Amino acid sequence: MENLPEHFDSLFSVDCVIFGFDEGELKILLIERNEAPFNGWFALPGYFVEPIEAIETAAQRILFESTGLKGIFMEQFYTFGALGRHPQGRVITVAYYAMIRLIGNKEVAPLPTAHFAKRAVWMSIKDMPELAFDHSRIFRKSFEKIKNKISYQPIAFELLPEKFTLTQLQQLYEVVLNKKLDKRNFRKKMLAYDILKELDEKQKGVSYRAAKLYKFDKRKYAKNFQKELSFTR
Repeated sequence: MENLPEHFDSLFSVDCVIFGFDEGELKILLIERNEAPFNGWFALPGYFVEPIEAIETAAQRILFESTGLKGIFMEQFYTFGALGRHPQGRVITVAYYAMIRLIGNKEVAPLPTAHFAKRAVWMSIKDMPELAFDHSRIFRKSFEKIKNKISYQPIAFELLPEKFTLTQLQQLYEVVLNKKLDKRNFRKKMLAYDILKELDEKQKGVSYRAAKLYKFDKRKYAKNFQKELSFTR
């Protein structure tokens, strides 16, 4: 058996960056911490991994305990292990991110057993304060990832309602990329890829002229495209 060094006492944690899109704003799911250190600070949903627990299992458990969300597909994107990132000792965290539809997922709350989380809230990224630990850095890293990925993979459709307008689609790209896109060129490119299914439906309950609704055609995308696309160039 390998002899472990005496200092082999690091802890692992999981932190989850969950994005949502609502009313033209990109939002992030945060918890308000209920224990020291950083008691009362906002933070990403996260906590320690149990000794007999797989990292992936821990990510799902911690997200559920701190927010009540279950069965969310999350992708591991980075590991943060800087010295001093946790004031109480050496903690290495594995970060995950997810992009989910807010419809049906707006109501979030920690389970009673989640003593570390006082409450969970969706917050616009424009209003996000400095977060506990190095969570602001983790957020920036995740946002950088989706900003790059949204330009060549159809991940934007994971944030939109199942039925959406072209205006909603363009708004999402503009928010993530932080730039204004030409309406005519954007629509022309999106429709030319032939991955949007035009529905025989229009918006309901709006005070302005109702726009056509579309759906993302996953089958057509999988069948016709074996390589990455350029959605914004």
